[in-house]
Amino acid sequence: MAALWTLSLLLSASLLGCLAMTSPDGSPLPHNLPPSLGTNISDGSLSVDLPMALRVFSMDYHHIQAPFEIVLWIMLASLAKLGFHWSGRVPAVVPESCVLIMVGLLVGGVIYGVRHSAPPTLSADAFFLFLLPPIVLDAGYFLPGRLFFENLGTILWYAVLGTLWNVLGIGLSLYGVCLLAQSSLGDVSLLHCLLFGSLIAAVDPVAVLSVFQEMQVNEQLHILVFGESLLNDAVTVVLYKLFESFLRLPSVSGLDVLLGGCRVVVVGIGGLCVGLFFGLLAALTSRFTSRAQVIAPLFVFLYSYLSYLTSEMLHFSGIMAIVTCAATMKQYVEANVSERSNTSIQYFLKMWSSVSETLIFIFLGVSTIQDIHMWSWPFVCSTLLLCLIWRATGVLLLTAFVNKLRRNAVTFRDQFIIAYGGLRGAICFSLVFLIDDFPKKRLFITTTIVVILFTVFVQGMTIKPLVELLYVKRKKRALPTLSEEIHSRLIDHLVAGIEDVVGYWGQHYWKDKFEQFNKKYLRRFLIRNDRQASSSILRVYQELERREQRGVEEEAPVDPRSQGRPLLPEEMESIRRILSRNLQNFNNKQTPAYSRHTLHQDTSVDRTRKPLYRHQSLGERYSYNTITHFQVHDGGLSEPQRVRTGLSRSHTVCSISPRSTLLDSSDSAGPAQTRSTDPKAAREDLVSPKHKETVERAARKHLSFVLENEKQQ
Repeated sequence: MAALWTLSLLLSASLLGCLAMTSPDGSPLPHNLPPSLGTNISDGSLSVDLPMALRVFSMDYHHIQAPFEIVLWIMLASLAKLGFHWSGRVPAVVPESCVLIMVGLLVGGVIYGVRHSAPPTLSADAFFLFLLPPIVLDAGYFLPGRLFFENLGTILWYAVLGTLWNVLGIGLSLYGVCLLAQSSLGDVSLLHCLLFGSLIAAVDPVAVLSVFQEMQVNEQLHILVFGESLLNDAVTVVLYKLFESFLRLPSVSGLDVLLGGCRVVVVGIGGLCVGLFFGLLAALTSRFTSRAQVIAPLFVFLYSYLSYLTSEMLHFSGIMAIVTCAATMKQYVEANVSERSNTSIQYFLKMWSSVSETLIFIFLGVSTIQDIHMWSWPFVCSTLLLCLIWRATGVLLLTAFVNKLRRNAVTFRDQFIIAYGGLRGAICFSLVFLIDDFPKKRLFITTTIVVILFTVFVQGMTIKPLVELLYVKRKKRALPTLSEEIHSRLIDHLVAGIEDVVGYWGQHYWKDKFEQFNKKYLRRFLIRNDRQASSSILRVYQELERREQRGVEEEAPVDPRSQGRPLLPEEMESIRRILSRNLQNFNNKQTPAYSRHTLHQDTSVDRTRKPLYRHQSLGERYSYNTITHFQVHDGGLSEPQRVRTGLSRSHTVCSISPRSTLLDSSDSAGPAQTRSTDPKAAREDLVSPKHKETVERAARKHLSFVLENEKQQ
């Protein structure tokens, strides 16, 4: 642990040294030129002359400055993440995002103290083009499809209407605060308040996922919060660009508002179509990668990123496009590529998203140390309070309406966690820097930073104790078995049939229709012939195998310090004696085999026999059907008595000796004879060589069939 923090400090010092070699505006300092180059300063400008002498050692840092600093930042963020997971009980109390932001604040403060200027900030282009896509791609590729589409209506209800509720409520309320404080906030217009409300209402999926995955809440609550935060970003970005366009117009008319509403719909549907197109294209391409499996995972990343960039180019929703692309191509890509390629895709997506998430929180803390802050108590406190009030009222009102249409109602405890889990993060922080310059832009930046720090630190650190205090249902750790999946699908088909009979087109009806279309057309066209599963049960089994493998690999390691003390030698000896005694009792215990003709337990069976042996195959049972055992009473049995007395065969698997083996070898053509009670004489007289061989094989296999006389009624 100490070595990790020491290495982190060394990397921080190296990063500071690299930043010190550049001027505050980013231009290289003159003394950092290679020593082998001469200078000519007669006219006051620098010029490069021929080298005066050959140098054995030289340094050219500015040639590799950009990639070198990027690697140092990634290394620092990764070591901070590694140190967090090795910091004892800190992960159980403080979320990972809080620790990373604190590390960023520390690094930003040190850089500011050394350079006496603002540290480097995370630009909006770097965030939206390089850091956000891996996180959204990971969330979309591992999206639980069944839960997501079963709760799609509720998720859209929260993401679309809930976001509009928060944006309009916060924006209009802040405009009222600005009207009340005319002296300090009189120059803030209504459109500026709506623009700020659109960005401050963005619930960050990065912060939400990092907290909710640690808590292991139930599947329904997790998918509602996750889906709402994922689609909430698409809506807030569209609304932000819409209000930004309104601000650049000389005046806003009713027609502009109507066109703005149409633009929101077009942006969402356009991103959906772009993602669907590239998802199907990626699935089709993966069909032809059988001879080049090495590059198969590359197409997953390229097509996903290309869908995001294409949507941004066309001013569609990039988040919607990349989520749709990932969810569309997943089942077809997994069926086409090999297991090793699937493992590579999963590991690379997790690694890429984890690094991006860590860098976002680190730079969020670093970028907080700025010279551009402006403080206003009424505006900052009102924004913080309004964010909590409008989100809570929106969740309560929307859920009250949704519960009338849902079979599984959202409980009040889940509603409280949904409202309390509206964490803000890097999305609103990046959007606030894109605002065009106006007198109160610095106030918007300061207020955004305060809201982010409050939601991440206060709400993020207290939501886990609240989940435990309210006894919120947790996630089931065990993965579903094959039997559970089959029964679940049986119920789906049954409900779909009932909906079809009664003429109700519900979600099960449309799901069944899509499955039929998928099986009949899409899977045949997008999946190779040799990868076509012959049965849906086989596909379910393969999916469960992959899910179980991911669950085992992603299982959190057990802290050795949390385990109990080692057992003492006396305790080990006591456990050994108990196990030995129980094993001996189990070996001596003989349970009679079940016979449907026997209504009572036969007490004549010897219970002190050897351990049970394996069941024989059908061929072995058939070969031993000629072997019989019975007790012959004095005087024997006549033929009529033999007919009246029904003989039943009770199969008891046990260990016997050859001495108790009697063979029924009566001649079917001759009359009934009295059999000798001497087993040895009976074997010598009646047993043929072929039967002797069968008896010896039966003795070796330790199998006997006891023939018992039933009592006469």
